[in-house]
Amino acid sequence: MADGTLTWKLIGIVSYLTILLVIGIVASRRMKDLREYFAAGKSLNFWAVAFSARATGESAWLLLGLTGMGAVLGVRAFWVVLGEVIGVGGAWLLMSRRFKRLTDRYDSITVPDYLESRFRDQSHYLRIVSAAALVVFVTIYVSAQIDATGKAFEMFLNWNYYAGALVGFAVVLVYITSGGFLAVAWSDVFQGALMFFGLVTLPLVAAQTTGGFGTVFNGLEKIDPSLLSLAGPSGWTSISIAGAIGLSLIGLGFLGSPQIFVRFIAMRSEKEIPKGTAVAIVWTLLADSGAVLVGMIGRFLLDPNPTLTKLGSGGENVLPMLVEHTMPAVLIGLYIAIVLSAIMSTVDSLLVVASSACVRDWYQKVKHPELPDDKLVGISRKATVALALVALLVAMGVAITTPNRTIFWFVIFGWSGIAATFCPTIILSLFWSKMTGKGALAAMVTGFLAVPIFKFGVANLPEIGPIFKALEELPPSFALSAIVGILVSLWDKAGQEKMQGIAEELEG
Repeated sequence: MADGTLTWKLIGIVSYLTILLVIGIVASRRMKDLREYFAAGKSLNFWAVAFSARATGESAWLLLGLTGMGAVLGVRAFWVVLGEVIGVGGAWLLMSRRFKRLTDRYDSITVPDYLESRFRDQSHYLRIVSAAALVVFVTIYVSAQIDATGKAFEMFLNWNYYAGALVGFAVVLVYITSGGFLAVAWSDVFQGALMFFGLVTLPLVAAQTTGGFGTVFNGLEKIDPSLLSLAGPSGWTSISIAGAIGLSLIGLGFLGSPQIFVRFIAMRSEKEIPKGTAVAIVWTLLADSGAVLVGMIGRFLLDPNPTLTKLGSGGENVLPMLVEHTMPAVLIGLYIAIVLSAIMSTVDSLLVVASSACVRDWYQKVKHPELPDDKLVGISRKATVALALVALLVAMGVAITTPNRTIFWFVIFGWSGIAATFCPTIILSLFWSKMTGKGALAAMVTGFLAVPIFKFGVANLPEIGPIFKALEELPPSFALSAIVGILVSLWDKAGQEKMQGIAEELEG
């Protein structure tokens, strides 16, 4: 590695990490209470909410996982882009306004706050289940991001994997515990802009070095014609149809996941929603498409071999290799920062959501309701550190025991667990006045349990197993959670009596 290139890489990393630490320091001076720590005082504008939601919703899987899918699957990876656009569009266009109006009415600062108020739940069971689900699946999700941090430093700088993971982990922890959600939102705007710039620019520059996109597509057809087929190498079969559906339904997780919807709670008013919608959808369409194209161009340029021998497990080395191949040394450090942005913007958001579940939704509301909010900021910081350390241990354990893991599928398990637990309940709570507290509880427990059952049980069954494996665990878990929630609510006549007046609240 040339000394000049290494210098520029280090300059990019140090500059990026320094900016994050400064954001944490500045945000800490603005933070006064628990409302600021967990919801930024409900003061964010549409730019902050849109960029923060997109940066949080994507994570390492976009920069390393989806680019790798573009290299391995070719145009089939665009099913993910379709699903993302539909999911993001659905959240902003159909759900955000009603959710914002209700959370303001209930004075909620967390998603469990909203659920307890919406279902008039005095038992706290919804809070407890919500907190448990968030702690479990957020820990898995965060551990996947820590794992990706180690891989990023290893790929770009030839650092030891564990040293890289620890450095990224330490920086995130410092600025989150200092500035809370406000630091998260500000840093996400910065990081989301970096991600967008990097993913839109790289495929355009790389394609020009090869003679244009026509040359790329012709070359991919010679490597493997299935790279240009939406159905894949076997054509349209039950397995390939299930695979396309599974990839395109990844966007279901945007329809109510707490780490996304807490951004709507933090928005200063409903008037920000139309502009935020446009920004979020354009960001998703261009950035996700850019990620797939990076993978396809990298496959043509760097590994024109049908067996994909050079780009690593799941093609995850394609982005760093393409950057090294096509970009000047001065920009390589910037792209390292862009990859780290995707990782850290998700880690910080998830840790704040998980700590809010522990401190606000369990410790204060269930165990110690007499505690005032101003006593909880210090406890929240300690909870954030504790959860982060658990996630770090999980990441290290997975790295040791599963050397051939891919970032994409590691992330998807945590993403699916959060989505299946919360999204069906959030959707039904916003649009169906007959949804009851017992129905919500049954739906959330079902979604929580269904993800590991479909992942490790049903997918291994003979005959139907391959179809469910191609479909992935999120779609069937999501559907089962919704069905159980509806059936239990219809059966719960006493609960429906308790919901008198909810229809008027939903219509606002």
